[in-house]
Amino acid sequence: MVDLLVIGGLGVDIRARVPALPPPVADSLLVPPIDLRIGNTGAGVALAAHALGLRVALVDVLGADPAGDVVRAALARTSIRTTLADAPTGTRRSVNLVDPAGRRMSLHDPRPWSGPAPFGEAELAALVAEATHVHLSIMDWARDSLAVLRAATSISTDLHDWDGENDYHRPFARIADLVFVSDTRLGERAAKEAAELAPRTVLVTGGAAGATLHTPGVPPTHVPAATPPGPVVDTNGAGDAFAAGVIAARLRGAGILDAARYAARVAAAACTYDGMEYPDGLLPRE
Repeated sequence: MVDLLVIGGLGVDIRARVPALPPPVADSLLVPPIDLRIGNTGAGVALAAHALGLRVALVDVLGADPAGDVVRAALARTSIRTTLADAPTGTRRSVNLVDPAGRRMSLHDPRPWSGPAPFGEAELAALVAEATHVHLSIMDWARDSLAVLRAATSISTDLHDWDGENDYHRPFARIADLVFVSDTRLGERAAKEAAELAPRTVLVTGGAAGATLHTPGVPPTHVPAATPPGPVVDTNGAGDAFAAGVIAARLRGAGILDAARYAARVAAAACTYDGMEYPDGLLPRE
């Protein structure tokens, strides 16, 4: 058995530090060393949950390319169980531009999946049966497997910067018990969209502004952002760490509001570290 099964979301982040966002228009800019490291949302949730002491498994497609080798090497440094299928189009990758305050702009290359399903229904069903909780990344191949994933005991998903209109995201939300979504595009419509997702619990995240918890039958509750335990280095992965914190706390018996408050501390600590391979003791386990 595992505590958490993460569906999809592996990739590589190419991190470049820039003097400002957006960067100045110029023929070239001298920047600090540009790093290639494991990234993308599924990796962020899995690695943060692993750092929080959960038993984690992850299933996804990955390219047989240098970017994929970076991901495999990082996962090999953990106890995360992986089930990987070859992605003929290569490993997903993102270019993350990070300013001096740690704010991020991501340019994402999703490497869309094409062809037959990468995993059989029986194989996915067996993985789901072994997990206490399943977290869905909104991957294209996973969308075609939602009927199998529906059998999970509890499910969460992250809709990221959903605009409230794109129908691609709705099937993921419909099978989840817990939905994370950023207020980046929803703005003032966040409360309306969260209400329409009832009876699901919805956490609308707003970065440094904190998050808003929408629970059926209860007025929306603001969850303040926590104070980082050190200088903010990189906010990339903070939302994934927040999701991992909520999941970890819930699995340990916390109520949803206490879980969200704890997750705010986890996300704040994640912002003080450059990358997603968190060292022991960085993310608070209690």
